[in-house]
Amino acid sequence: MASDPKVHVFEDVSKHNKTKDCWLIINGKVYDVTPFMDDHPGGDEVLLSATGKDATNDFEDVGHSDSAREMMDKYYIGEVDMDTVPSKRVYVPPQQATYNPDKTSEFVVKILQFLVPLVILGLAFAVRQYTKEK
Repeated sequence: MASDPKVHVFEDVSKHNKTKDCWLIINGKVYDVTPFMDDHPGGDEVLLSATGKDATNDFEDVGHSDSAREMMDKYYIGEVDMDTVPSKRVYVPPQQATYNPDKTSEFVVKILQFLVPLVILGLAFAVRQYTKEK
């Protein structure tokens, strides 16, 4: 790694998003992975999909080996000014009213779950008794 790393602005790094010119941001560091495009086991489209953003999560989710992490040193070209990196949008689900079931209706449902099968059995028994030949 360089002794005095250059600090890059996110906007400049994000412009390097082509097969012949590909830079990635991983853990606040900038890597020029252009020479590695043909050799990457996942293919160049994996690297290209990680451009224009902080690719740290993409990199970590794959679970790269120690040798892959060591290999990164030769592609290191500097740091990124983290203040220029857009913050990730976190999905916040819309607020929903809390469910507060009416205790009476809950009781009625439990009673009906018990009574309806009994009524059906009673009707079946009554029909059988009245239609049975004597």
